[in-house]
Amino acid sequence: MPAGRYALHKPAACVTNVLMRHDGRQPDQLRPVQILRGFTRSAPGSVLIRAGHTHVFCTACIEELVPDWREPSGLGWVTAEYDMLPAATGQRRPRSRTRVDGRTQEVQRLIGRSLRAVVDLAKLGLRTITLDCDVLQADGGTRTAAITGAYVALCDAVSAGQRLGLWGSGVVTAGVAGVSVGLVDGELLLDLDYSEDARAAVDCNLVMTTAGQWVEVQATAEHATYTTADLTRMMELGRRGLEQLFALQTAALRSPIQPGG
Repeated sequence: MPAGRYALHKPAACVTNVLMRHDGRQPDQLRPVQILRGFTRSAPGSVLIRAGHTHVFCTACIEELVPDWREPSGLGWVTAEYDMLPAATGQRRPRSRTRVDGRTQEVQRLIGRSLRAVVDLAKLGLRTITLDCDVLQADGGTRTAAITGAYVALCDAVSAGQRLGLWGSGVVTAGVAGVSVGLVDGELLLDLDYSEDARAAVDCNLVMTTAGQWVEVQATAEHATYTTADLTRMMELGRRGLEQLFALQTAALRSPIQPGG
């Protein structure tokens, strides 16, 4: 496998149900995941993440400024922008030229919150790191894939800033990743693709740090309500999937970057 690229195709080791999904996965199995670092040359952090047929391009850029409202605090800022390319889905989606729709705002705020949770903003100084997450191809789980890939891009940008003397060590305080879980046709499934997400009775997006702390638990009753026990089961299944993603991120960051572009 090329340097800087790491893939995961293994299922989680917790299956008691032998039901196979339409793509051949077990209920607790992630889609095949790849993280390609150094995907382009221009940004200090540049990652293409593939989770099955969902492909998201994540870049991290450093700016020597913060929003005006942030400046009096003396703290840095981490923020995100998210969008889907027009041909990311089966039907062309117009570009967001002048207006960001509600879903896009929700997703990019989620990505920003998730990354800020693992950054010591005081150590950034009056600087901003912006994570741009562009969905090249969508098949469910775009927001969670964006968080998982953006974290790796963030780490590369922080390392680049440290080499330039912009800050010292300890800017990134933990890892963070996201994954989806859902109740589909009466079964609890990990890492939903679009066909599964579209018919999920309950859809849950989970974001957790490597310290075991939850950043976000978005559990929505799409077609049926759920119990506290259901939520506990979803969070436990998601936690096991997230631990696999943490291992994948760590392995990718330990490999040399293969410059792209």
